[in-house]
Amino acid sequence: MTYTSPQSAVKPRSHILPIFVGMILSVCCLTVSGCSDTAGNEVTAINSQPPGGGTGEIAEPLPEPPAASKAVGLKFLGRYRHGTRKKSTAEICAFDTESKRLFVVDGERVAVDILDITNPSEPQLFKLVDLAELGSKPNSITAKGGVIAAALSSDPKQEPGLVVFLSPAGEVLKTIHVGPEPDMITISPDGNWLITANEGEATKDYTRNPEGSVSLIDLTDGVAAVTDASVVHIDFTAYNDKSKLPSGVRVFGKDATPAQDFEPEYIAVSPDSKTAWVSLQEANAFAIIDLETSKLVDLVPLGFKDHSLPENAFDASNKDKKIRLRTWPVKGMYQPDAIYSFEVDGTAYVITADEGDHRDFDGFSEKSRVGDLKLDPKKFPNAKELQSPKALGRLMVTSSNGDADGDGLYEEIYCFGGRSFSIRSADGQLVYNNGNEFERIIANRFPKSFNADHESNDLDDRSDNKGPEPEGLVVGMFEGRPVAFIGMERHSGIMVYDLTNPKQPVFCDYVITRDFDKSTKKPEAGDLGPEGLTFIPADVSPTGKPLLAVSYEISGTTALFEVVSNTTTEKQGQSLK
Repeated sequence: MTYTSPQSAVKPRSHILPIFVGMILSVCCLTVSGCSDTAGNEVTAINSQPPGGGTGEIAEPLPEPPAASKAVGLKFLGRYRHGTRKKSTAEICAFDTESKRLFVVDGERVAVDILDITNPSEPQLFKLVDLAELGSKPNSITAKGGVIAAALSSDPKQEPGLVVFLSPAGEVLKTIHVGPEPDMITISPDGNWLITANEGEATKDYTRNPEGSVSLIDLTDGVAAVTDASVVHIDFTAYNDKSKLPSGVRVFGKDATPAQDFEPEYIAVSPDSKTAWVSLQEANAFAIIDLETSKLVDLVPLGFKDHSLPENAFDASNKDKKIRLRTWPVKGMYQPDAIYSFEVDGTAYVITADEGDHRDFDGFSEKSRVGDLKLDPKKFPNAKELQSPKALGRLMVTSSNGDADGDGLYEEIYCFGGRSFSIRSADGQLVYNNGNEFERIIANRFPKSFNADHESNDLDDRSDNKGPEPEGLVVGMFEGRPVAFIGMERHSGIMVYDLTNPKQPVFCDYVITRDFDKSTKKPEAGDLGPEGLTFIPADVSPTGKPLLAVSYEISGTTALFEVVSNTTTEKQGQSLK
């Protein structure tokens, strides 16, 4: 790929998806083949045209989910349970092609679990590497060709963090200092760069707020040659001159400069290892880094998702206990968590899991509900209706955007995340967004547990706050085509999409290894809260077949799947008569 630096002032193009036409979902007709149980909750589909395109009526027509092509799917093989069920006992996983072992960070025990997956149906613990003496919490791990490195926060996490290099056998080789709170770590495809996204969150009272940064470690001469002095730290101080700040990039923290406010979340590296994209989640932006010069070359706002469009209709209330996908006068901030770069016909793209995130500290919080905002009556003459708990009132939104003139009245409403995935060009422009497909798919397959939380099986529980919450993702080449695997953090399943045409990806399957009839507090519930996903190509796999490893933060499990083609397995889900 030949990369040309984009102009920072360029704003993302609007992208309107085709309106899907299909059968109206109703209590009488929503069924899943092969199932016969009756759901106890109503799925509502009202035949009404939303006046003004955003006042809360059901989108008309309410389309069925995209047909699953079944061209690519997942076959569950086995799982490993990391100790007791506690948050962060299995967060991020990485596969080492040299040892053919899987490395999983265990934040609860401040350790790395090394798994032998020679038999993926019965993964075994090879070794637990205790890192408690080095840092307060391992956040991420990466591996490539015998180079294994974990990212650790310090205590307090506002101090510089560490990269801990491990041998394939789990021996600590050396530690290198990076920026505060390294939240994600990766190695470039060519193996020459190790990169950390240093989030640098503020203290709870917001009195200390370190600058976010990106650290580059040159691995060209091997791990032995790496020292603290050789680390390149990239910061965002250039944007403290706000005249250089592109319009649409959020800077809103209490008394924070842009350099302090930007909190790098995740990194994608181009297949040719020349460019890195860094998601600045809360800022709703990308930073673009030229790896050949080790320079920050651009900052790109990601724009907003228009939820007044029928293809972006969503369920905004957790109080009606019904599935109601409606259009609303709301703008969604994409705010991606995981991002990944892939290439089609020599062109690089970035795919994003549009999770959304907010700041909520004792010393500063942007969290609010629509029902708590004072809406401008000129913009929202139907404010009372909108702010009903069963309408838009429960929706979690930001109080830091929407009151442009500072008069205390909100002219616009901005919610967290897109409940979707997006594909963007190398300069950050929107190429594709899958609208409300995730909620439509889940509504069709799991009507009794639509928008359930990973801590609860209750219907509608997360509708007011990011829905199924796409968070982790990875792209793997399978049978010559790029395939995306996207984790729904709350609902706990894995969406599979064929990306052969980046402008029109094809939905393949939704695979879930969670039992909604079992308490989420019990191991029998299965796998809950997918956080990290790793694709293992067939040519390096211990089985000779392509695998997907998924670490589930809430259940404390790591599951292994075989990636298969032309799936004929019965569609998972619950039926509704």
